[in-house]
Amino acid sequence: MLKHYHFSKGNSPLLISMPHVGTKIPKEIADNMTSEALKMPDVDWHLPLLYDMAEKHDATVLSAEYMRYVIDLNRSPEDVCLYPGQDVTGLCPLDTFAKQPIYLAEKQPDELEIRNRIEQYWRPYHLKLAAEIQRIHAIHGIVLLWDAHSIASRVPRFFDGKLPDLNFGTADMQSCDESLQAALSNTMQQYENNFAKQSEHSQKYSHVFNGRFKGGYITRHYGVPTMNVHALQMEMNQSIYMQESPHYAYQASLAQAVKPLLSDLLATCLAWAYQFNASANND
Repeated sequence: MLKHYHFSKGNSPLLISMPHVGTKIPKEIADNMTSEALKMPDVDWHLPLLYDMAEKHDATVLSAEYMRYVIDLNRSPEDVCLYPGQDVTGLCPLDTFAKQPIYLAEKQPDELEIRNRIEQYWRPYHLKLAAEIQRIHAIHGIVLLWDAHSIASRVPRFFDGKLPDLNFGTADMQSCDESLQAALSNTMQQYENNFAKQSEHSQKYSHVFNGRFKGGYITRHYGVPTMNVHALQMEMNQSIYMQESPHYAYQASLAQAVKPLLSDLLATCLAWAYQFNASANND
């Protein structure tokens, strides 16, 4: 079984997953796609670069190689809807976020093709993710899974107006202990207080917990607080670090402003994990 992912091993309790950063499309699939789909508008662009502080935190990083149009690694293999009653895209999406067709007429994948994609592209990623959760848990007794995403600031299909800059999803605090969400909320509050008092930061960032994005399959499936595996999703507004129109360029000046905050949030997760584990072991 081929890997079809990128992997960097760390030894802290922090595991960062990037299921939507892939840009590779096999030729036999690309040949059936529309020109609009091949522009790849819905990639979570540049996250490995944005999260380059992961090495400083000794985090393990797992990222996708293939694009979400091939198969969406943040959906269940049964393609269960994440947000019942809302417009969503599926395991092998047929249209873009802008509701443009992904495939040429009569070229959509059939059930056999979808099953093949699950085995070839979806399963290797999730086997590796599960194995790393097990490895990290064996070392530390606790795992902090940070599922990293980004999306265009305005996608009328999914939400009204402009998306907040930082969107934390903890499945309404079902995928992690509530004290982790409280710790992250406190970090954001401290950041906002520093901005208001000293204007130390060049940019103020809006945020929300469990707003439009509560966490996808990875957050909900792997986050099991009772087993000391705590998961959350971070959906970032792309306007705070990149150009949102083709060619979707990374804007270093914007990124450099948000990266210290992002690093502080990862540090908060690690500090919380060590303290939470120590408290549990002392009980």
